[in-house]
Parts: sequence; structure tokens; C-alpha cells
Amino acid sequence: MSKRLDYTHIAPAGVKALGGVYGYILQSRLPASLINLVFLRISQINNCAYCLDTHTRELLKGGERIEKLALLQAWEEAGDMFDTRERAALAWAETVTRVAETGVPDQAYQAARAVFDERDLVDLTIAIGLMNAYNRMAISFRNTPQAAVGMAA
Repeated sequence: MSKRLDYTHIAPAGVKALGGVYGYILQSRLPASLINLVFLRISQINNCAYCLDTHTRELLKGGERIEKLALLQAWEEAGDMFDTRERAALAWAETVTRVAETGVPDQAYQAARAVFDERDLVDLTIAIGLMNAYNRMAISFRNTPQAAVGMAA
């Protein structure tokens, strides 16, 4: 697939606004490794090749083990590979990302609140919404993953 258009060039103020939200998330109390795991899981759900490539690279650069990334899609079956906060964040990310299907049930909210305080849960939900927006931009306009750029040369 070829890129449809360069939205960063066409709407720089909009992209900058999304970047401002990203900057806010990076300044939150949520660890970068947790945010990137959530971003990668959301990108798996949405099937966003560009973001899968980007967040896998970021996690590897941050020292995340390849085994953990390989099992992310099946995190519920991965035993102790994911800690309590990661498991809660991934569960919340899945139900919020699939909001049209799940309606984000009370049970999911209560499970997330058992692990995250109000501020962290709001920040996590902002991060989830942001990644879903980024996925929709990259998929809609066919951003080419870095790995595929190297293959085309």
C-alpha cells in the first residue's frame, strides 16, 4: 500500500495538538514502559502496522524483553510475564478501545480502579484515546512502517 497523503504537512496544527496530548502523557506518573505496552496492545487490536513497528522499536530500545513483546497479544495467558499494573492497564486498554462492543462495563472499571488511582486512570484513558486517534490517522492515510520503508529500497 502506498501513502495516501501526509497529514503532518496538511494539518500541522492538528498534529501538533495531538503531540501536546502525547507530551502530557509523557509527563504523567505513568511509566513510559507501561504507556508503550498499552500503545502496542492498542495498535495490535486496531491492526496498525505503522504504530506496531514504532512501539515495538521503542519498547526494545527501552530494554523490554522480546519474549514479553511476543506474548503481549496473549497477555492473559502469559503467567507472571506481566505485573499487576500492566495487566490492569492492558485490560482497561482493551475494553476502552473496543468501547462500541464492550460499553466499558462496571466490572472493568472497578478492576482498573482497584489498581489505579483516579488521576492515573484518567491519564491512562487519555493515553488510550490518543493511541486510538493515532492508529486511525496512520491506517486511514497509509503511513508506511519504518520496517517496510527499508524493504522498499
